[in-house]
Amino acid sequence: MDLKGQVRKLKKSHIGSKVQERLLEFKSFEGLDTKAWFSELCFCLLTANSKAQTALSIQRELSPDGFCECTANEIKDCIMRNKHRFHNNKTNYIMSARDHIDIKEKILKLVKDHGETGAREWLVKNIKGLGYKEASHFLRNVGFCNLAILDRHIINLLIENGLLKEKPKSLTKKIYLEIEERFMALAGSLKMSAAELDLYMWYIKAGEVLK
Repeated sequence: MDLKGQVRKLKKSHIGSKVQERLLEFKSFEGLDTKAWFSELCFCLLTANSKAQTALSIQRELSPDGFCECTANEIKDCIMRNKHRFHNNKTNYIMSARDHIDIKEKILKLVKDHGETGAREWLVKNIKGLGYKEASHFLRNVGFCNLAILDRHIINLLIENGLLKEKPKSLTKKIYLEIEERFMALAGSLKMSAAELDLYMWYIKAGEVLK
């Protein structure tokens, strides 16, 4: 069965309900305060070069106040306790990101003025440790559904289904946007948002519907 067929089959199964529940959780961020948004930003900083489950464990321990209020040593200890490999770098990124604790207000204004892609550009330029993948991940998790999260699972699945010739040596901005365009075309052909398609594709590779 090709990728489109797999996705359509999953949508009709109990996984489809889980995906819709997750999408509603993302949309619910509209009603949450900026601490919740900052916590999600830190979660996405932690997911880079690490398992999502590891980042989730750290977030559960520190959220919502810890990311905003704990000392650098307290944050580093938590990261180490959860066996994340890059405790020093990740601690530095989180502490640096505190310059933007008012992230909800900033992102809502950026999306209003410049769209989701404009908000992503701002994140990549202003939040140390966020690339296009992580910035897209954050925006999806707080309710913006029109950007591709090109992690290894998604890229591998695109390759396996002939939608991408080979794994790129590096995800430069140019390459990221080129692959994103293909991903968005696939989402459009399935009449799904990028966020919905991502959850189905991630499930196909990882067997979970995570954020």
